[in-house]
Amino acid sequence: MSDQAVNILLIEDNPLHAKLVVRLIEGEPQLRCTLQSAETLADGLAILHAGGIDLVLLDLVLPDSQELETFFRVHTAAPEVPVVILTAMDDLKLAATAVEAGASAFLVKSSLNAVALGRAIRYTLARARAHTAEWDSPMLRLAQQQFLKAAQIMGLDDNIRQRLLFPQRTQVVTFPFFRDDRAQVETVFGYRVQHVLTMGPTKGGVRYHEDVDLGEVAALATWMTWKCALMNLPYGGAKGGVRVDPTVLSSNELQRLTRRYTAEIIEFIGPDKDIPAPDMGTNEQVMAWMMDTYSQQVGYTVPTVVTGKPVVLGGSLGRREATGRGLVYMIEAAARHTGLDLNGAPAVVQGFGNVGSFTAKFLEEAGAKVIAVSDVSTGLYNPNGLSIRSLMDYVAENRVLKDYPEADHLTNAELLETKCDVLALAALQNQVTAENADRIDCKILAEGANGPTSLEADETLNEKGIMIVPDVLGNAGGVTVSYFEWVQGTQNLTWTLDEINGRLKQIMLDAFDRTVARAAKDGIDMRTAALVEGVQRVTEAKLLRGVFP
Repeated sequence: MSDQAVNILLIEDNPLHAKLVVRLIEGEPQLRCTLQSAETLADGLAILHAGGIDLVLLDLVLPDSQELETFFRVHTAAPEVPVVILTAMDDLKLAATAVEAGASAFLVKSSLNAVALGRAIRYTLARARAHTAEWDSPMLRLAQQQFLKAAQIMGLDDNIRQRLLFPQRTQVVTFPFFRDDRAQVETVFGYRVQHVLTMGPTKGGVRYHEDVDLGEVAALATWMTWKCALMNLPYGGAKGGVRVDPTVLSSNELQRLTRRYTAEIIEFIGPDKDIPAPDMGTNEQVMAWMMDTYSQQVGYTVPTVVTGKPVVLGGSLGRREATGRGLVYMIEAAARHTGLDLNGAPAVVQGFGNVGSFTAKFLEEAGAKVIAVSDVSTGLYNPNGLSIRSLMDYVAENRVLKDYPEADHLTNAELLETKCDVLALAALQNQVTAENADRIDCKILAEGANGPTSLEADETLNEKGIMIVPDVLGNAGGVTVSYFEWVQGTQNLTWTLDEINGRLKQIMLDAFDRTVARAAKDGIDMRTAALVEGVQRVTEAKLLRGVFP
């Protein structure tokens, strides 16, 4: 903690409880703080409006406000100030809802002690300070909220919870590369984040996008940890990225960028340390350049340093289409679970890049009627069904869907709200939110993108009876076949496409069945069930390995 004292506001109407909190704070030597008190919400809000408060300790039952309404009013009045809830109500559902809505911690007064209160205050302040600059990312906040909700429901040990909130290792680099005219040198930010090293080498893609930052990469690495654990893969989660718009770069510029980025993070990666793969804005060619750069530095060819590379360089059959194929396996499983007949079922796919295009292709092959698709340029709609082969050929020639002639055009908002049986989200994060969730009209929502649905939207969709296939389950096909590629490379084996698809389906269906069973057993939604399954496996591994030294 900082040497500067922090200003804490305690909103508590019970004088005995207020004295207890003061005594516990005074008894925690790691805390240096000043404490202001208020007995009503109105008085507390007045102090907040005056400014200068670093953290709020909040009782939920006050003379002028009750339960979660109390928290919502405080959070709305000062959304930048973290809130630790102190309550006499030992209510698991209330606690899960509170942390989902943004509370930093939920402490029950009957079990309150100096250590628990001190840790809650210190970690909350540390997290609030980290949520600035590079760390200030909506994706990281979403990933942490999801994790905290799952942790609250499963009663996760506080030591493990705090350990898993932020990644274990992060690397931030800035580096130059020449533009083609050789007169201009671009300097860009690059990142590599390893969330958990407990499970084995770390695994995760490399993203080239103009909005990449440390918080986003950390969120993606966190999700990758839960995804690998859910699939029983021997990896921790990782992610990398460069803040750059790859669409404005030539092939030569992309190669120079990739080789310099690889050189900057070369001590961070390796076939037994951290294995990159393609993600948004990167592809097989980028992986080939990364592999070659690494191999040149160590003096011999190391195909297993990356996955998702061309087959001729040791890549795996089926890797390019694996995420879309795995998502459709999950859609088929969800359809069987809900009694939906996919034959002729109208489907909508947001996104028509690698994941979206193959999702649409395999949905069509499964018998569904794809009535709408979209990419960054436009959305397309045909109630009689679109020809996915025709769309893929058009994009191969024109790069985007814009001006495709055999469909009506529609906006992204209109596409998301199109009535259908299956809505596959394969574009960007934060697409279904509290603002549009009540207008989503589908039976199955399947997430091929990372973080496309907010927690507030989750609640609305679940209340409407829409079955959500969450991202950590739905888009796990990519990392699973990357694992197959790594295994084939390390053992000098080659599997057939049928073997790969069969193994992929078996692993993903097993994860689906465990998630459905967990959701039914604990009475929770599919996303939380998937996270609990993943977090539980990582927790067991951490407890078995212990703490060094």
